[in-house]
Amino acid sequence: MAMLDGTIVNVALPRIGAELGASVTGLQWILDGYLLSLASLILIAGSLGDRYGRRRVFLFGVMWFGTASLLCGLAPNTQTLVAARVLQGVGGALLTPGSLAILQSSFVREDRARAIGAWSGLSGIAAAIGPLVGGLLVQAWSWRLAFLVNLPVAAFCVWLTRRHVPESRDLEMTGRPDVLGAVLGAVGLAGVTAALVEAPARGIGDPVVLLAGGVGLLALISFGLLQAKGADPTVPPELFANRTFVLANALTFLVYAALGGVMVLLVLQLQVSLGYAPTAAGLAGLPITIIMLLLSARSGRLAQRVGPRWQLVVGPLLIAAGMLLLRMAAPGASYLTGVLPGVLVFGLGLAAVVAPVTATVLAAAPDRHAGVASGVNNAVARTGSLLAVAILPAVAGLSGAQYKDPSVLTAGWRTALLVCAAAAAIGGLLALGVDNNTLRGEQAPEAEAAPDDRPHPGECMHCGVEGPPTHVRPAQHTQS
Repeated sequence: MAMLDGTIVNVALPRIGAELGASVTGLQWILDGYLLSLASLILIAGSLGDRYGRRRVFLFGVMWFGTASLLCGLAPNTQTLVAARVLQGVGGALLTPGSLAILQSSFVREDRARAIGAWSGLSGIAAAIGPLVGGLLVQAWSWRLAFLVNLPVAAFCVWLTRRHVPESRDLEMTGRPDVLGAVLGAVGLAGVTAALVEAPARGIGDPVVLLAGGVGLLALISFGLLQAKGADPTVPPELFANRTFVLANALTFLVYAALGGVMVLLVLQLQVSLGYAPTAAGLAGLPITIIMLLLSARSGRLAQRVGPRWQLVVGPLLIAAGMLLLRMAAPGASYLTGVLPGVLVFGLGLAAVVAPVTATVLAAAPDRHAGVASGVNNAVARTGSLLAVAILPAVAGLSGAQYKDPSVLTAGWRTALLVCAAAAAIGGLLALGVDNNTLRGEQAPEAEAAPDDRPHPGECMHCGVEGPPTHVRPAQHTQS
């Protein structure tokens, strides 16, 4: 359900803008409202499941997501849709980490890899059919179906979970949830995002922009100080003492920022400038998902065998090359010559980098912090996409309703691709500093002392375009 939503909404954006009269700023908030609450809450949401029951929190998240989807589908204007998307992101944060945590706590070790493989494969299918489903729904009736389709899925999921999923929790977890940290992180991201989104239309000196930016920066600084000095921080500071962990997360931020910007503008460019129908625009990026489905596991196993460094260097450079090739996707270009070459190179770059970077982050962290490390990597990826959507339209010279003009949109599209290609290439260069032995067992003695129940990169049957997989380690003691 979450995978489908992430791909369907992008395809529906042009129709949403046309029906609701949304400006570029409105479209940015429709995307960033969801990403904002998801990125800021995904860390604490995972710990809530461990503490209060993974099944309980997962069920609550599914019902919340379904209810928010209904509000999205009934929204009469852009403002209401943005508010509903923020609520939808809260539900996404509650259910996303819980799904894998439930699998890993419910299956014995011998069956766990197969369960994760099934989960990954189904996620891949959802990502593959999402653009097609989105296009068909939009063309069949309205963009509203892109949200209302979640209602029967949510209801079926609740029934299945209540009937078949056992409850589990971490009986050794002590202390209190870091609610203050979560609030500060959410306020910080919201303030900075609001300032970036609103500045082009209001002006950088506008009181609203200055207040939002100031409050956001103050909250983020306070969040950092709380994590550094708090007794039970959500993000243990010692994670960042490892250079490979820091560099892999910096690479994740830059690559997913580039991805977030390009994937949003691609569907706009195809529908507005090249005249594609929603279904055709959704199918245009399908080769990316197919390539990842076929090659992600092989890429992960290769990194495990020879080390991740060169895949983390070459992958982002291929992504950058694919983005530059997509500059040919302009009015009058055919799919075979203007779109497909860039999409293929883009997909190869993603397949090279996504599974290895997630595995590298996990391997670089102390074993006891594996779940937190995975959550940090996922939140970093979402934040990269969030900020890219906030910044990129202004950098590309798009404001107001200019995205509806094919010539203006094409000029902005080409500028945005240059910026995103540069970001991806910088991420690849950062990977030169990654420890190439990270995935080959040369870890701290602490990590070698206990069996490693985490998924290995080769078990990532599908790695998402919208964010890295949330791999969390099962608790040592669970109850059903």
